[in-house]
Amino acid sequence: MENKLLAPIGANKNPYRKGRGKASGNGRTGGRGFRGQNSRSGGGVRLGFEGGQTPLFRRLPRRGFNNSKYSTPIIEVTLELLERLFDNGSIINAETLVERNLIKEHKSIKNSEIKVIGNQELTKKFTVNVDRVSKNAQAMIEKAGGSVTLTN
Repeated sequence: MENKLLAPIGANKNPYRKGRGKASGNGRTGGRGFRGQNSRSGGGVRLGFEGGQTPLFRRLPRRGFNNSKYSTPIIEVTLELLERLFDNGSIINAETLVERNLIKEHKSIKNSEIKVIGNQELTKKFTVNVDRVSKNAQAMIEKAGGSVTLTN
């Protein structure tokens, strides 16, 4: 059996050759017309250009709303990291998290909230003072004998 597949007859056409004399039916100007920007080499206009008229995309109003500039960024800290980096009986708040390099001290930290997440079993008890805590994380902290207070 030979492995020579061929396209069906008529599937592949030769490209249409423009500007190859009057007898070709598309000679001289090559289908571009006589004058104007599009007849010149390198001519033409960019996408959306309307000849100097204000383009459609600028005439239409902007629609929609984006909440990102009004939202509060949330910095998430997991129970696994707290278990690994803090000692038994530690107080965990924004300052101690910055000291342990869990969060970066930046001017945006004042506008953001810190949230403790996770559902890992804890062997140490912590006193956690943050902005938010997930239900699972709060249950695990309290199960280990620690306490949670929300700062906001």
